[in-house]
Amino acid sequence: MLLWKRNLWILWIGVFFTAASFSMVIPFLPIFLLQIGVHQHTEMWSGLLFSSAFFAGALASPFWGRMADKYGRKPMIIRAGFALFVVYTLMAFVTNPYQILGLRIMQGLLSGFIPGAIALIGTNTPGNKVGYALSMISTASASGSIIGPLLGGGIADLVGNRWAFASAGMIVCLSTLLIIFWVVEENFTPSKGKGSVKNDFRVALHNQSFLMVLILTLVTSCSIMTIEPVLPLYIIKLGGSSSNASFLAGIVFSLPGIASALFAPYWGKWADKVGFQRVLFIGLLGGGIGTLAQIGFTHIWGFSVIRFIYGIFFCAVFPALNGLVVKSTPEDFRGRAFSLNQTANQLGGMVGPMIGGFLGGIFPVNSVFLVTGVLLLCAMITVYLNGSKLNSTMKQKAVS
Repeated sequence: MLLWKRNLWILWIGVFFTAASFSMVIPFLPIFLLQIGVHQHTEMWSGLLFSSAFFAGALASPFWGRMADKYGRKPMIIRAGFALFVVYTLMAFVTNPYQILGLRIMQGLLSGFIPGAIALIGTNTPGNKVGYALSMISTASASGSIIGPLLGGGIADLVGNRWAFASAGMIVCLSTLLIIFWVVEENFTPSKGKGSVKNDFRVALHNQSFLMVLILTLVTSCSIMTIEPVLPLYIIKLGGSSSNASFLAGIVFSLPGIASALFAPYWGKWADKVGFQRVLFIGLLGGGIGTLAQIGFTHIWGFSVIRFIYGIFFCAVFPALNGLVVKSTPEDFRGRAFSLNQTANQLGGMVGPMIGGFLGGIFPVNSVFLVTGVLLLCAMITVYLNGSKLNSTMKQKAVS
């Protein structure tokens, strides 16, 4: 097997299990809070625990990106994997919410497994296969996120949430060991410049195409996270008061992930032929229209069909953005570029739920779908208006 293919499949397995471990435990944090005796201000603690890791990750990502360009992407993946192993294992022994908060902040400061895997794939894959490879990593993350809650819920029901945390830690540890023994990073030239994180931001600001990718990542991440706080309750509302409403909500909630696992590789192959910008435009257009279309359905089955169709298009967005990061930055800046992109993603993930919770608490829930759809369509218009500038900049980098 070619080296880049072996790397892809090993990293696919690692990302799958890492995403599964995350979704095994994080969605169950509110329930775990109740089990350790937090019966006052539970919602406040839940929101704080969710957003703290995003905030810490946004601060730390540029630093780890610089370390990746200096020492390699593989060492950073291994570091992040063992950090997650320690955090999840310690979560099994917490007794109060302050300990969970400290571990969540540590998780944000030290993690970066999946962004590191994306960066390694982006720099160790032939140029005409980058779109396919990045889309495959996207399917790994989506598939793991689907399987994770089933594993976590099953383990929690059998032996309790503490063992679910410990199991997640062991899964990440095994994923990290796979990376250590089977992944080879061959296309790596250490960055010799001392520089600083401040200088990295300055470089990003002067790279117009990369700056646009960062803005698009921020807006897109914010838009999809805006709907997260209200979507589960809205699905249950559409499902009525039947006894299986919660189970139905879980299925509908996972439909975009299922669509991503099925269709993302096809988008990736097409992106290698027609370019990431065109695929990104179509993905944002379909995602925006699909989100707005969800407003018109008051029955769970029609809503489910639209959610799946939305997922078919939206699964093209983040692999295309990652592909544009590869195409718009030099190789010795690639680790920092993906980390800055991760910072934009984390900031969007932090701000989005705040906006969604605020809108959902004041206006009808349909307003959240409206705002999310409009944000995605605004991002699509931005891609359209800046397409020629983006293409010309990337052509110049390809020539140089």
